[in-house]
Amino acid sequence: MPTTRPRRASAGRDRRFAVVDPATGEAFDEAPDQHPDTLDALVERAHTAWRSWRADRAARTTALLAAADAVEAAGAALAPLLTREQGKPLAESSAEVARTAARLRYYAELDQGAQPITDGRPVRSEVRWRSLGPVAAIVPWNFPLQLASAKFAPALAAGNTVILKPSPYTPLATRLLGDVVARALPEGVLTIVTGHEPLGARLAAHPGIRHVTFTGSAPTGRAVAAGAAASLARVTLELGGNDAAVLLEDVDVERIADRLFWAAFRNCGQVCMAVKRVYAPARLYSQVVEALAHRARTAVVGPGLDPATHLGPLNNAAQLSRVERCTAQALAAGARAAAGGRRPGLPGYFFAPTVLADVPPDSPVVTEEQFGPVLPVLPYDSVDDAVEAANATRYALGGSVWSADPERAEAVAERLECGTAWINHHAELSLAQPFAGTKESGVGVAGGPWGLRGNLRPFVVHRLEET
Repeated sequence: MPTTRPRRASAGRDRRFAVVDPATGEAFDEAPDQHPDTLDALVERAHTAWRSWRADRAARTTALLAAADAVEAAGAALAPLLTREQGKPLAESSAEVARTAARLRYYAELDQGAQPITDGRPVRSEVRWRSLGPVAAIVPWNFPLQLASAKFAPALAAGNTVILKPSPYTPLATRLLGDVVARALPEGVLTIVTGHEPLGARLAAHPGIRHVTFTGSAPTGRAVAAGAAASLARVTLELGGNDAAVLLEDVDVERIADRLFWAAFRNCGQVCMAVKRVYAPARLYSQVVEALAHRARTAVVGPGLDPATHLGPLNNAAQLSRVERCTAQALAAGARAAAGGRRPGLPGYFFAPTVLADVPPDSPVVTEEQFGPVLPVLPYDSVDDAVEAANATRYALGGSVWSADPERAEAVAERLECGTAWINHHAELSLAQPFAGTKESGVGVAGGPWGLRGNLRPFVVHRLEET
């Protein structure tokens, strides 16, 4: 299958690599494969720009609001390009562009005021906030623009400068986004770099970087943290998830089935906080399996640029192989495909939306993050059993409980080991709330004022009150 491995361009040009359309499996464009040695000059430029960028809060607000307007105006160019390289339906790409602009506005206007400290002493103490310096942001291929803005919007609003590296699977829309945003900013404040490893590793470990913010797999997150440790740079790591949805005995299956299905299958299941396991009471098990399988069988799978498409392809050949492998392992171990279970016969990296029943609880499709359009449904006898199974994972990003009694559901949700618990829905976030996991799902906090504070350090001023 085609890959995005770099290749040399013609003489006299920089090295470039192919970008593949996942709906066809064929290359359709190229992006620069920048050499890691170029980072020294870029980090120095970011450090120079930081000196003036950090000094004027009002100017930053004006620039970021202008950048938000520019992103919205560029939506007609950004969204189709994002779909072309990522695969998601065009409507979802348009929503991602809108979310990017909204996040810029949110952080541009978020209060960064000083905080007085009152402790009864004759001292006036005040916590003020200072930026860190150049920030390295490394983002994956599932939500390239949204995750890029989740990193650069708070970092820039805090007064830092940013060097951002997108995945080599999805560099084009991010490069265009960077061009659009950078036109509203001073030179050197936001820089996009593209290329294959060791570019990302060198960026994370660069001694001029003061904060590394990364979204991706846990193994790569460990490597990023190890690289950043050399210069004691701050790290924020948003890593994997294996979210469980626990359905209680009183749940109305048909009422919640659409929400539950799309919480698992949106973006072809390539969402860190998607539902990746469903635990259903034994009495309702067959009904839950069939309700989800019906929606899987009737979802329209096709190229993201086709307006009729509900689910596009997986983003890349490696991810398709992973999904095929974990599905085959489950079926070989006795699981039953109530829907899907195979490729649908389309070109590109498509896999039919798959609902698995009778899955062994120790199957990798249950214990690991499959990150694709495959959903195992498992029965349980008691709520205690369901909670124990939901928590039996090395990840702890999100989870949800579904019930006709929201208060009872909330009591069960309190027992889930995760960073966010939803009641009767899943995988929905506001710009104002924190997003963080425990266990191997990450380090640090994104979102809301917590995400802003992660890009700042406290600076305390004490003034003795003379008597």
